[in-house]
Amino acid sequence: MFSNKESFKQAYLKKLMEGEGITAEEATHWDKFSALVGLLKEKMSYHKAMNTISISQGKQIYYFSLEFLIGKLLLNYLVNFKIEGLVREGLSELNINLDDLLEQESDPGLGNGGLGRLAACFLDSMAFLGIEGHGNGIRYKYGLFEQKIVCGNQVEVADNWLKNGYPWEMRKYNKAVIVKFKGNVRVEYHEGETVFHHENYEQVLAVPYDVPIMSYDNPMYINNLRLWSAEAVSGELDLTSFNRGEFNQATSYKSEVEAISYILYPDDSGRSGRELRLKQEYFFVAAGLGSIVRSYKKKNNTCSLQDFSRRVAIHINDTHPVLCIPELMRILIDEERIGWDEAWNITVNTISFTNHTVLPEALEKWPIDLVKSLLPRIYMIIEEIDRRFKEDLTRKFLDDQEVVHNTQIFRDGYVWMANLAIIGSSSVNGVARLHTKILKNEVFKEYYRIFGYKFSNKTNGVNHRRFLLAANPKMSGLITEAIGPNWKEDAEELKKLKKFKDDHSFLEQIAKVKYENKCRLAEKVRSKQGLVLDPSSIFDVQVKRVHAYKRQLLNVLKIMHLYNQAIDDPESLTGSQTFIFGGKAAPGYHYAKVVIKLINALSQKIEQDPNVNQKLKVVFIENFNVSQGELIYPAADISEQISTASKEASGTGNMKFMMNGALTLGTLDGANVEINEAVGKENIFIFGLNADQVLDYTRNGGYKPWDEYHANPDIRRCVDHLRSGFFDNLGEEFRVLYDSLLIYNDEFFVLKDFQSYLEMHAKLQKLYLNRDAWNRISLINIAESGIFSSDRTIRDYADWIWKIRYRTVANLTF
Repeated sequence: MFSNKESFKQAYLKKLMEGEGITAEEATHWDKFSALVGLLKEKMSYHKAMNTISISQGKQIYYFSLEFLIGKLLLNYLVNFKIEGLVREGLSELNINLDDLLEQESDPGLGNGGLGRLAACFLDSMAFLGIEGHGNGIRYKYGLFEQKIVCGNQVEVADNWLKNGYPWEMRKYNKAVIVKFKGNVRVEYHEGETVFHHENYEQVLAVPYDVPIMSYDNPMYINNLRLWSAEAVSGELDLTSFNRGEFNQATSYKSEVEAISYILYPDDSGRSGRELRLKQEYFFVAAGLGSIVRSYKKKNNTCSLQDFSRRVAIHINDTHPVLCIPELMRILIDEERIGWDEAWNITVNTISFTNHTVLPEALEKWPIDLVKSLLPRIYMIIEEIDRRFKEDLTRKFLDDQEVVHNTQIFRDGYVWMANLAIIGSSSVNGVARLHTKILKNEVFKEYYRIFGYKFSNKTNGVNHRRFLLAANPKMSGLITEAIGPNWKEDAEELKKLKKFKDDHSFLEQIAKVKYENKCRLAEKVRSKQGLVLDPSSIFDVQVKRVHAYKRQLLNVLKIMHLYNQAIDDPESLTGSQTFIFGGKAAPGYHYAKVVIKLINALSQKIEQDPNVNQKLKVVFIENFNVSQGELIYPAADISEQISTASKEASGTGNMKFMMNGALTLGTLDGANVEINEAVGKENIFIFGLNADQVLDYTRNGGYKPWDEYHANPDIRRCVDHLRSGFFDNLGEEFRVLYDSLLIYNDEFFVLKDFQSYLEMHAKLQKLYLNRDAWNRISLINIAESGIFSSDRTIRDYADWIWKIRYRTVANLTF
């Protein structure tokens, strides 16, 4: 493999000729990109073949998640191999610009937000730490959707990210698995044993596509992300039907099967949509477990699964993969002929569960009749799990029927997936300290009484090598020059930056890098949207999924207030401010779509008003994804983390902004609580109700948004803009937002926190004028961000949940 510039050039030209049969002069940018990816894959295969060490003593971790938001890989892997400079120079001498090739890569449509990005960070960190940890998900043909903004509205179009193929993946048809739906179960009694036969089922072929996962400076450990694609078992055209002119019938079955892996989160408002979602969840669970069991037997040269839980750990990321529990039971009982008690012991000790929400409406549940008809054998197993659990629980809590009722899996006509997850797992964890406390005391309090030993907290983390080292190269270079390179392996080394907090020259260099990153983002916005942003203004950023509890509406009301101030008194605003939004609304979520419309309407109104458009700007960045984030996080001055306290599980955007020196304006919610402890209350800007206050209002009432509306003229004026003529020609379009605040009792306490939010934002505006003070706080945020590296999170999982060894980072030895 190549080790210098000349050997790289020779290897690259050879790969281009082998792959495309063309010279560099004849090749398109896509040809050149594909050849470079192919060369890196060869390099990975070489290193993997050389690896004979097993840090984890042969134990495999399988991370099941419906989302893996991995982002673009080429630049990240060049950085990880430490060859970006070598490759850039070598290509340049071949008259090829590396940046042109980087532009060819699409963001894989494999996720939506924090859940999927967290899963991707975890895979990166497992590889870095030498843990044999692999992802298991779905290869969505069209992802969630590509977001277009048309006349201020979100419009969803298919995200055809695979239109040119995906050079990083490798199709493994020989490892395909048959997944069975519907049909009936015949019970047979044979020599004192009960045998279950699943008959008359519909078959779907799950075909795996493998994507290599490597991390920084650890090329010997190349893990795997396995993505499953649904195909018809017989992929041939029904020629008889076609020749009879029955064209739809000839192709309908194939289309119905392939729909399983078409899009992420299909609309489940109707029966067919719910069935498709449940099919997706069982599809990737059954395929994944089938593959794992087959691999386990081959690797360990055994036909027995009795030691399975000692060699395999299966982690389910939220409730989407919870069917791992009954599916593993099915394999053990029906295929391996293991008795129930032993099978249950193996299953519970193999599986662990991370919960990601406290919102009751987000706790997944499925109609009993749907589960029974689509997954008949799985339904029988869940039913038996529930029966045995209730029987055992009744003996222990005979005097407390409320506990028995609230913890059963079958309740009110539904199968409650979180209940199944807690009962069938050895470990249940939250993703921030506050989140875990709420799970224990509120959401799953009955389960905590029963299974207190299962519950723990594992605060989320993000891959600092992707979101700081690779995404912010100038800041990374400055950091390395100041404290040396070890922070790239050990993020806690960033603490050494604190010795520069009073170094005026160093703080100025940080400010210079931030300004250059803002210029880069401003140029992108100008070229894409035609809006001209001032890089010297405050870049105030809120990018995340659009949802009522994340309170983009609160942010917009604040900007309306600033607009009103500017109209009333043009001298009231000091300096200029740029408000940047990004994020998708679920296709069926009307409220969130109206919020996006509101943001764009406000942007247009301000842009057209010459009295304020030099002081205020609002921009909504279309189709926010990982690549957009890598551009935005380094450019942000203010990180808006303003969810209603107690509603956000953790957040990970807050960590990415912090690592890049943005100052957090937020509530004491999710991981903001721990960021607050890390940086100190003088270096974060906290406002609003805390979690206990929100929970008290929720339980006991007493909050009346009309009181806030009548008592505060600033609130009243901004809220009235939602139904007055403030926005030309939009009539009652924003009435749903007005009603959410005043008619439906402001569920997320937007008006209650409004004044506190304004005051803290004004404090930040004033602070921005003191550049040394601002830069000092920015530096402290970077310095204290190391604890939020996903390396630390994965070490916590490895120590306390998976019970597995890993590479120690301090001296890069094992």
